[in-house]
Amino acid sequence: MPQPQPPKIYPDVWRVEVVVPLAAVELYEGVLERFADAVSWFLNDPEADETDENLLWRLEGYSRTPVDRAALDGALALTATASGTALPACTVEQVAGTDWVSANLQSFPPITAGRFFVHGSHYDGALPPGKIALTIDAGTAFGSGEHATTYGCLMALDRLLRRRRFRQPLDLGCGSGILGIAAARALRRTVLLSDIDPVSVRVAERNARRNAARFLVRTCLSDGYASRGVKARRPYDLILANILARPLTAMAADLARHLAPDGIAVLSGLLNRQERQVLSAHRRHGLSLLGKIRINGWTALVIGRGPRARL
Repeated sequence: MPQPQPPKIYPDVWRVEVVVPLAAVELYEGVLERFADAVSWFLNDPEADETDENLLWRLEGYSRTPVDRAALDGALALTATASGTALPACTVEQVAGTDWVSANLQSFPPITAGRFFVHGSHYDGALPPGKIALTIDAGTAFGSGEHATTYGCLMALDRLLRRRRFRQPLDLGCGSGILGIAAARALRRTVLLSDIDPVSVRVAERNARRNAARFLVRTCLSDGYASRGVKARRPYDLILANILARPLTAMAADLARHLAPDGIAVLSGLLNRQERQVLSAHRRHGLSLLGKIRINGWTALVIGRGPRARL
């Protein structure tokens, strides 16, 4: 007779929240990153018009250890003084231990992005006919499909696939692997998935297996385009890079060197106001804007060397 299992004990976490205007988001994100293990930010009012520059954004940080409140307040005050911004109100609270994985899963409903239907493993409903169903759980690697950046990339990928059949795709900074797996399933071709984080690479491999893409996906650990594995398969006719504005800007020259002459790249992880910065960096290397998708204050840019796939 099986013995009853003792209940699992989940550790408490500490939650930090500040609300700031759009122009100050990156400044205070940097502060929270010093005190938290994970940081996210969203529109404070989800129903508001995301094009309004006066909108407030809510930054949330989560820490596995108690937050040094005095040091946090000092860092916020120093940032406010140095940047000339108003000192934001800050909330720090201890959140009772719970099964955060299960809670997270339940908070992500299925989404449809073009031909793709993304759902968590907890979903037990019907799968829509004619869609490519992807099982992706929210977890330690970014990319469940719910966030506007991932959703925008999936929508861009769907539109590009209506116009062209790609043969050598790369998912750079793959996170959960959702974009590369989506491309592999749609194209039935091998896609390279790379990330600087070894945990993300392992998660992407696991997700490839659970989504019938085990033999269509190759993975490698790489800091941007630096690894031998990424360099060996160039040039790529499709690059998917859902990262952040700053690393995208810094890697513009590398992207241009790894992109095929008629290649196309989808860049995401940037706010609407960061479009110009990212696009300018890539234009300096001969790339031009082919299209863009804006969702909830975030932008996905489609760039390339020619007009083959305007959205």
